[in-house]
Amino acid sequence: MSFRLAAYAVCIEDERALLARHVSPAGESTWTLPGGRVEHGEDPFDTVIREVAEETGCDAVVERLLGVDSRVIPAAVARAGVEHQNVGIFYQIRITGGQLRPEPNGEIAESIWTPIADIADLRRSSLVDIGLALAQTVPATGHVAPVPVGGLIQH
Repeated sequence: MSFRLAAYAVCIEDERALLARHVSPAGESTWTLPGGRVEHGEDPFDTVIREVAEETGCDAVVERLLGVDSRVIPAAVARAGVEHQNVGIFYQIRITGGQLRPEPNGEIAESIWTPIADIADLRRSSLVDIGLALAQTVPATGHVAPVPVGGLIQH
């Protein structure tokens, strides 16, 4: 089993969410939240700010912790073919400066403000639905109910 600890940014303004288009080395495109792996010794709070800057070109501040999601992806459907656990820490952030741009030498081809009503039609990571559910419900426990994976949603 592989394990990943990651921090993700949920940024909603004017009924729009900031999404990043991830393009895999094979050329497959999926919309996701800005964010990524927590480096060894790095605080997840700092990770989310760093990842937003790297992936979108924008400066951000954390407004609040939204919650934590832990899910196991079975080997049969995991990208690497090995069972994988992802623990994601979701933060509500606000953009304070910068300009949206592709990630230099990275896998984020673009970042855009997407109307929330249009997100259901996108090929997207389940991270998007988890982040939006946390932002809408703001559970006191910081735990979101399991988000079903199917249809347009990808791992």
